[in-house]
Amino acid sequence: MNILEFIHEYGLFLAKAVTVVMAIGALVVVIAAAGRSQKGQKGSLKIHDLSERLEHYQQQLEAELFGDDALKAKEKARKAERKAKEKAQKGQERQGRLFVIDFKAGIDAAQVASLREEISALLMVAEPKDEVLVRVESGGGMVHAYGLAASQLNRIREANIPLTIAVDKVAASGGYMMACVANKVIAAPFAIVGSIGVIAQLPNFNRLLKRNDIEFEQHTAGEFKRTLTLFGENTDEARAKFREELEHTHELFKQFVGKYRPQLDLSKVATGEHWFGHQALELDLVDELSTSDDFLMAKSKEKPVLQLEYVEKKNLAKRLGKGAEGALEGAMLKLAEWGQGSTR
Repeated sequence: MNILEFIHEYGLFLAKAVTVVMAIGALVVVIAAAGRSQKGQKGSLKIHDLSERLEHYQQQLEAELFGDDALKAKEKARKAERKAKEKAQKGQERQGRLFVIDFKAGIDAAQVASLREEISALLMVAEPKDEVLVRVESGGGMVHAYGLAASQLNRIREANIPLTIAVDKVAASGGYMMACVANKVIAAPFAIVGSIGVIAQLPNFNRLLKRNDIEFEQHTAGEFKRTLTLFGENTDEARAKFREELEHTHELFKQFVGKYRPQLDLSKVATGEHWFGHQALELDLVDELSTSDDFLMAKSKEKPVLQLEYVEKKNLAKRLGKGAEGALEGAMLKLAEWGQGSTR
């Protein structure tokens, strides 16, 4: 390769490198600008018309199952039904709406952040003639987190808006703490309900540390600032205090459930056990055996059914970060390959 060819190849390589750097710089500017524009916009509320969705499913199936004449007859009957319904409702008060919220959470009940936004939005427009259905799916978790979730549901009751909780799979422990707040609790026959109890467990590595000549120090002010620990040597006094705290929490749990469901025999149900839906009905833990699907289908014939979903906006930098990183690596690899190829 002569000097002119080398200068030409090097010039092309340098031009490509500058182009990549400029592209990366532009991407950084776009991300920063988007981040500034989204500042303060944490998320948005999505509204899904479930009545319309169910009607659409019905029409899709009918289109496959029936001929043209039958479809025309069904559509004519539907129009007549709507017209008669509108005429009957004319001059009367609106029947209200059914708002649907989903709550599916783990031990930390992180979804309570979305729940509080959904309920706040709901309470801005809801009236006593409206209803709310919350589909709860949780095996429970942290006391303070589920206590807050239950308090959010209580806001609906305090506003005198009928609240129904549906348990299709599981509402145990903290999940049942939420469910019991409702005016009405429905559960599928094999849904898991109950577990009105408190549990706490932790390993202790003190013996392991001693065997390996590792000292552990912990300093506190206050006799029971810390009871059981992971690394220190636990005492009988600390264990007794820890159990006392558990019993106190359990007592608060029982009082909370008893407040909203006074018909319960707490001596029978507050043992930490859980039951399937049909057993829970016999124990008055739930009021009716039904799935949320059947409940929604029945209500959709009476009133509009709207699902509320609060969706947090992801930071654009986070969404594009991985993509930008991958694009940068790919570009640098291509440049390296091009540079190697030019010197062969």
